[in-house]
Amino acid sequence: MKIVMEQKKDSKPLTKQSNIEKENKPVALNIKKLNIYYGDNHAVKDVSFSIEKNAVTALIGPSGCGKSTFLRSINRMNDLIPGARSTGGIIYEDVNLIGDDINVVALRKEIGMVFQKPNPFPKSIYNNITHALKFNGIRSKKKLDVIVEESLRKAALWDEVKDRLHESALSLSGGQQQRLCIARTLAMKPSILLLDEPASALDPISNAKIEDLIMELKKEYTIIIVTHNMHQASRISDKTAFFLNGVLVEFDQTDKIFTNPSKKDTEDYITGRFG
Repeated sequence: MKIVMEQKKDSKPLTKQSNIEKENKPVALNIKKLNIYYGDNHAVKDVSFSIEKNAVTALIGPSGCGKSTFLRSINRMNDLIPGARSTGGIIYEDVNLIGDDINVVALRKEIGMVFQKPNPFPKSIYNNITHALKFNGIRSKKKLDVIVEESLRKAALWDEVKDRLHESALSLSGGQQQRLCIARTLAMKPSILLLDEPASALDPISNAKIEDLIMELKKEYTIIIVTHNMHQASRISDKTAFFLNGVLVEFDQTDKIFTNPSKKDTEDYITGRFG
């Protein structure tokens, strides 16, 4: 059983509890009255909703609405920003992830993130996958080989690079680099994937491959994606959250959000009247 995160050194580690499904659609994350601040700027305001396991949740809204800030709060990436602070709760396996006693390194293994622009290391394809694994003590070449192949297969990249594993990752196309970054994240065996506009910098063909990959990955992972592409959100997500000015305006099944939203602001954004 993997340790998700640890409390302070004088406390016992927190571990995953047994997977007991209390309802038909088990919840991966419970967001409870979450507020996020950058200094005096109140960026995310009193947000509460639940994110289902093994589903794709899309976060939409105009630039500066708080969706990326919210996404980064889940695995504590906002900690890297001076003056950032959060209140409320992001509850994962009965643990509040914004607590002071969280082992952030362990958390980011469990909840991995892929960014807007592909950011492969200037190393070989193989070493991109194994870099963090070696840092975490995995030295067996046989085990590393297995994880590299498994991760690249899950990212739908193995067949394209299996004969090029020791070539530079920077020689790959943009779409391949992004799938490599996804594979690199999957190698750490996370439960949740955070995707911050992962296809926005890619051509349409590469974009379609990323979308197909996301649909396949949700069988094993919970996926939360920020996107400005309304067509993409409607195609790949099960539920959609619409943010505006730091407020969660509406959260519902994606087909309802896009065909019969409850809020006028949501309808205006979906139909292109603003944003």
